[in-house]
Amino acid sequence: MSKIIQFNKICKDFKVSLKKSGKNKFLNLFKREHKTISALKDVSFEVEEGDIVGYIGPNGAGKSTTIKIMSGILNPTSGECSIMGYTPWKDRKQYVKNIGVVFGQRSQLWWDVPIIDSFELLKDIYKIPTDEYNETLNELIETLNLKELLNRPLRQLSLGQKMKCELAGSLLHRPKILFLDEPTIGLDAVTKLSVREFVKTINKKWNTTIILTTHDMSDIDALTNKIILIGRGQILYKGSFSAIKEKYDHIKQIEVEFAKPYDKIELEGYEVLSHNHNFATLKNKEEINFHTKDFFNAISKKYDVVDFSVESISVDEILAKLYTELKL
Repeated sequence: MSKIIQFNKICKDFKVSLKKSGKNKFLNLFKREHKTISALKDVSFEVEEGDIVGYIGPNGAGKSTTIKIMSGILNPTSGECSIMGYTPWKDRKQYVKNIGVVFGQRSQLWWDVPIIDSFELLKDIYKIPTDEYNETLNELIETLNLKELLNRPLRQLSLGQKMKCELAGSLLHRPKILFLDEPTIGLDAVTKLSVREFVKTINKKWNTTIILTTHDMSDIDALTNKIILIGRGQILYKGSFSAIKEKYDHIKQIEVEFAKPYDKIELEGYEVLSHNHNFATLKNKEEINFHTKDFFNAISKKYDVVDFSVESISVDEILAKLYTELKL
């Protein structure tokens, strides 16, 4: 597979004003001090064509800055970036014809006009040939079930309907790369599943490379084949999310039902997450490897157990553990 994105030692610094407060704040009118903040520090990574990559990290880690550089909005302070052979901030006019961008909190569609009119305007902006436009539009309408929405203005649509239309609008020109920033934020569970299925479909059908930034780890788990973890402006991990999950796979959450209520539940090597009458939820401590037989023998010696079930910890907990380990 060919490398479609190459980021090499990208740095981005911002100059910010320091405002005085208290008795000295009037001095802000005459002289301001500044300091330099490094948003990105020698960021390097590569993305292969057809990948779905999760670009994740805590707030302020540098995700948005990276996306803005990749989409040509920001110039880096130093470093090199090649995407499809273009330098985004230098070749922006030609480059943007090959990318699609969807921001969960912003719209590229017009608020008061019917959706189909917004699509027609995008057709003209991207100079899409009519036959190609009609073919792509029909495919998107069918895949996203948009037929009933086309003649309604954006302001009349629900959040989920808006996101589907935003996705369609970003793909009318069949971009080679799609940048998705929090695409499922605020969506209900059913719509989230629909959006995820669509993303996987266009990735498979059109070989669209997708860069996904999100705080919803279920999106990462469901969609991506690789993740890039950034913290404090530096890349901390590049690889598969499954490898991280395997690292913490020995940690289990156990739901236990007892034959009678107990005032207190204690078991060496386990943390009690909740306890209510004759039910309790436990989790083995990180240094303890979970074995079903050993757990049952240990807990049944102290308590009268009716039943128990075992699950792996959630992807959110896995990421929280990784953040703690990396001191993010």
